[in-house]
Amino acid sequence: MNESIQKIKEGVIEGRHKEIESLVREICKTGISPDKVIQEGLIAAMNVVGQKFSDGEIFVPEMMVSAMTMKLGLNIVKPLMTGKAGAPKGTVLMGTVKGDLHDIGKNIVVMMLEGAGFQVIDLGVDIDVEKVVAAVAEVRPQVLGLSALLTTTMPEMKRVIEELRARGLRDRVKVMVGGAPVDAAFAEKIGADGYGSDAVQAVALVRSFVGH
Repeated sequence: MNESIQKIKEGVIEGRHKEIESLVREICKTGISPDKVIQEGLIAAMNVVGQKFSDGEIFVPEMMVSAMTMKLGLNIVKPLMTGKAGAPKGTVLMGTVKGDLHDIGKNIVVMMLEGAGFQVIDLGVDIDVEKVVAAVAEVRPQVLGLSALLTTTMPEMKRVIEELRARGLRDRVKVMVGGAPVDAAFAEKIGADGYGSDAVQAVALVRSFVGH
């Protein structure tokens, strides 16, 4: 592997967010393919970080720093991408449901998905059913991710799915749900397509939905 790309990969894994932008700028000046930087540097790094998290070697704070580092690098290289090399693997719509203002978990999932090469549109927090459904109709994402941290806001997830069904949009999008009080049984009960217990699982789930 190119030594500079290896440095970028290590920088993300180690969460060296103060250095990553200059590292990426320098390597891009050498004429190396931006897609190579993303695939072999940034995405490869987040795959390692995800595995370390799954294995219990690192925890949420470390994963978040790595994800932030990856995003800083991604912001530098994205404008340099042209044509199919930079085509996203798919589009994911993300949001925290109405009545819930928690976004740390959602933000980690967003960064991990971007690091895995997906286009992510983040609707933010406290998003009502109408806004979610309108966004699905407009954006036509392959996947809709809904997050909730409060048990009192979990029913909003069901309302979104019911409204998607009522509008004839349910078959067009895969719905995944997550958040501390959510589990696989709840996801199945409300008719979601899947449940991600953490950011790593969420990325795996999206990959399985879109075939990447």
